[in-house]
Amino acid sequence: MKSKVYFSKEITPEKVVELYRSAGKELTGRVAVKVHSGEEGNQNFLRPDFWKPVVEYVHGTVVECNTAYPGARNTTPKHMKLLRDHGWNAYFDVDLMDAEGPDIELPIPNGRQIKKNYVGKNVANYDAMLVLSHFKGHPMGGFGGAIKQLSIGVASSYGKGYIHGAGDAGNFGTEQNKFLESMADAASSVVEYFKGNMVFVNVMKNLSVDCDCCAVAEDPCMKDIGILVSLDPIAIDQACLDLIYASKDRGRDHFIKRVESRNGVHTIEAAAALGFGCREYELIEM
Repeated sequence: MKSKVYFSKEITPEKVVELYRSAGKELTGRVAVKVHSGEEGNQNFLRPDFWKPVVEYVHGTVVECNTAYPGARNTTPKHMKLLRDHGWNAYFDVDLMDAEGPDIELPIPNGRQIKKNYVGKNVANYDAMLVLSHFKGHPMGGFGGAIKQLSIGVASSYGKGYIHGAGDAGNFGTEQNKFLESMADAASSVVEYFKGNMVFVNVMKNLSVDCDCCAVAEDPCMKDIGILVSLDPIAIDQACLDLIYASKDRGRDHFIKRVESRNGVHTIEAAAALGFGCREYELIEM
C-alpha cells in the first residue's frame, strides 16, 4: 500500500500547518517538536519564526540534542546559549533532551548494524513527536531529511557518535554503508518508541549540499522546491529525492553528485528493509 505524501510548491509557515492538517493525524498529549537549531555561522537553517505557527498549532515543546563534534552545540551550556542566540527560546519552550544524563537506551532487536540507540532521557516526557526537517544535502550522509532527524537528530551526544561509528562511538571513520545502515536502525527505534504518534515535515528550501550542522556551508545550489508532509518518514525522504532527480534546475547535478558520492539513497533502502515505512508513495499536490 502506498503512503500518502502531501506536497505544495508554496513555502510559507501557514502552508506547513495546512499540510499538517491534511495528513489527518492529530498529535495529542505532550508533543515534542524536533527541529535543527542551526550551527553557529550557518546561513541556511530554517529559523524559528518559520516554524512558529505549526509548533503553536500542536502546542509543542521544541526539542534538540547536543552534538558529538566540536562547535557551538557540543556541550549543554554552549548549545543553550546558541538556542537563545538563534531565537528559539523567544518563541517556544525549549528542551535540550540530553542536557543531563543518563541516556535512555532504545532496543533495536532487528538492527542491521546496531542493537540499541542512545537518546536523551527527556524523550520520556513526551507522548508524540512532530519531526520538522530542512531537507538539504549532507557532507556525510549525502542528504538529510526525516530519517536523519529521527536518528542523528534525536540521538544524544554519545548516541550520535555511536551511530556514526556503527556501534563504536569513538570511530567517525567507519565504512560508509555501515554508517548509513546505523542511521536507519536508530530511526526505527524512535518510530517504535512513539508507536505511530508522529508526523513528518520536510521543507525543500535553501537547498545547499551542506547540512545545517556546518558552520561554513555552501550557499544553496538549487531553487526552492516546496513543502512535504507525511506519516511515513521513508516515503517523504524518497519523495524529496525523486523531486530533486526530476528537477530541471541548473544546480540539480551538483546536489545529486553530493547524494550519490555518499551513496545517500542506501539510508532509505536500509530503512525500508526494516519495515517502518515504505518507498512507494502517492504524491498529493495541494
